[in-house]
Amino acid sequence: MDVGLLIFIAGFIVVIAGFALMIVSIYNRFQQLKNGAEATLGQIKVALKKRLDMLTELLESVQSYARFERETLENITRMRTEVLKVSSPEEIQKIDRESRRILGNILVAVENYPDLKTSQTVQKLMDAVREVEDEIARHRYTYNNIVQEFNTKIDTVPSNLVAAMFGFRKMGYLEFEEEITRRPDLRWSV
Repeated sequence: MDVGLLIFIAGFIVVIAGFALMIVSIYNRFQQLKNGAEATLGQIKVALKKRLDMLTELLESVQSYARFERETLENITRMRTEVLKVSSPEEIQKIDRESRRILGNILVAVENYPDLKTSQTVQKLMDAVREVEDEIARHRYTYNNIVQEFNTKIDTVPSNLVAAMFGFRKMGYLEFEEEITRRPDLRWSV
């Protein structure tokens, strides 16, 4: 065989192998990002369950002072059951919105009763809720960063070609309405 032909064939094989490695590398990155997003959603769900557990305890602590409907406790119980079953950002946002509304109602009750503000039990629960709120915020931030990178890869060359070949679609961000984006103020003056 001609040496030039062998060099051409070897070069062609190297180019094809390089192209295949690039496709595999991009595909693997998409999978890493997808798995990271799913894992972070799982962490958010666990943190939301913690928030709901804290809400149940807070509700029990303030019920002797403020009257809460049985429906409030039933809603918390329902959300605790649902939170680990949901899979989409939209479903998680719905549970977040509902639990924040309930937390706001409990905080109003605490504000209205000075004895509750100074209660050691309520103080400890409020500290625990504050920690959970920080945890949820961190996980949201991480999730949205992962989604941003994933979606950017779908929009840019050459990863957009790999995304099209393997059917990767843009992922949704965890977005919250304006009143939801503000963390509840868990501090008060005694």
